[in-house]
Amino acid sequence: MSDSESTAENAAVLPEPAREIAAGYAVSGAALDLGALLWDGTCLPDAQIRIPLAMLNRHGIVAGATGTGKTKTLQLIAEQLSANGVPVFLADIKGDVSGIAAPGTPGDRVTERAGQVGQEWQAEGFPCEFYALGGIGPGIPLRATVTSFGPVLLSKVLELNQTQEQSLGLIFHYADSKGLELVDLKDLRAVVAFLVSDTGRAELKGIGGLSTATAGVILRSVTAFEQQGAGDFFGEPEFETAELLRQAPDGRALVSVLELAAVQDKPQLFSTFLMWLLADLFHDLPEVGDLDRPKLVFFFDEAHLLFDGASKAFLESITRTVRLIRSKGVGIFFVTQTPRDVPAEVLAQLGNRVQHALRAFTPDDAKALRSTVKTFPNSPYDLEELLTRLGIGEAVVTVLSENGAPTPVAATRLRAPRSLMGPWPAAELDAAVKGSSLYGSYAQAVDRESAYEKLSAGQESERRAAEAEAAAAKAAEAADRAAVEEAVRGGGRGTRGRGGKAAEEDASLVEQVVGSGMFRSLARSVGTQLGREISRSLFGTARRRR
Repeated sequence: MSDSESTAENAAVLPEPAREIAAGYAVSGAALDLGALLWDGTCLPDAQIRIPLAMLNRHGIVAGATGTGKTKTLQLIAEQLSANGVPVFLADIKGDVSGIAAPGTPGDRVTERAGQVGQEWQAEGFPCEFYALGGIGPGIPLRATVTSFGPVLLSKVLELNQTQEQSLGLIFHYADSKGLELVDLKDLRAVVAFLVSDTGRAELKGIGGLSTATAGVILRSVTAFEQQGAGDFFGEPEFETAELLRQAPDGRALVSVLELAAVQDKPQLFSTFLMWLLADLFHDLPEVGDLDRPKLVFFFDEAHLLFDGASKAFLESITRTVRLIRSKGVGIFFVTQTPRDVPAEVLAQLGNRVQHALRAFTPDDAKALRSTVKTFPNSPYDLEELLTRLGIGEAVVTVLSENGAPTPVAATRLRAPRSLMGPWPAAELDAAVKGSSLYGSYAQAVDRESAYEKLSAGQESERRAAEAEAAAAKAAEAADRAAVEEAVRGGGRGTRGRGGKAAEEDASLVEQVVGSGMFRSLARSVGTQLGREISRSLFGTARRRR
């Protein structure tokens, strides 16, 4: 008897509303088992809540307040994806996901949960590869070159405003066109300093040049970024995102875990770096249409960090990436506290929902609760009440059925993960990292000739670059002082962020560049950001030179 036939037979004894809900989760093909239906305070193991494997590339969201079980839900889904041959990418921000590599620990709580939801629980570890940004923390060092990262993503981590982002795009275009590879941050500093030097200023004259004040702001941001230890994240060897698509020898798929506990104080960086991984995958993967199972499922933890303070161009690029990457066989799950953390344009594309409990302690909490309820289909549950009294490891679920229609809303008691629900011991994690076949390829950073070396050939060139950097920084400081003085004199009239002379210079730069023939040609070819090279994609990220 098939799973769907068994489910249908068992569902016949359920209460009428529960039977209708259970019928919506009957699946004929491969599926992931989430748990059992909760109805009228009772867990019904005969009513299994499942996600069709073919619908996992329609994206999703796992949301809920801190401590409600989101991480265990990720672990549960990742285990089953691996077992079904679907590679998984997980970001481990708190350091408690690494246990997925080790078998879980039997106990009374696990036995009780398995009995409640009709689960045949058996301890099992899953094949994992562990990574760390720039080698900070346990894991294979994961790096990207500045060139491939691109101006839009880099502007996000440098916290540049829109005009500065456009100017950075101009700098990237110049470097692209002159064959100046921006491998690490010192390469970027060298190019900016050159362009505002007496020798280099004429290079961009044809499209409006680069204001010294704006260059100073960019240089200052890059320097501060380096002082935070972020320089290690950029360089070579650059990570090949195809590594995320591998299978283990036993036929299960690899779970790639990015260990972020050591850099959790740099949220702008790691959240943007995750977006770079997606953009790079988008570059390289072919169009495949709808498959019977995804090629990769990518869990984007702490998703609100990606959208906080994002520019309009950045948000538009995220929206396009989410919409288009589905046809390349990649599913994305955003993980956050409330759906309100995700822009409406992105949320509309997330067909699978697992909503853990929400709190309503403050007026803002109550508003978030009401807003969340409105995003669900109509249901026989009082969702506003239900979402505040769900227990740990319980959630409200709605997914896409095999025909692509939303399933009925189902309160669900989730299954227990089979792997270790906690961090893997440090010694075992370290041994797994150093024993990986990839460790030798990525462990040692390489510093080859790039923009810095080409522009700094000889001591005289280095001296001029240093003088140009100093002049740019001085101009930026003067512009800041002028903005403050203007705000004091005029009560802040007409100023937002950086004002005064720097703002005028930036505005002039934008007008000149947008009006230039080169920009119009680029805009026709790419239709996106200012100064983006034709070979760059949605985020201005560059294709690899293979």
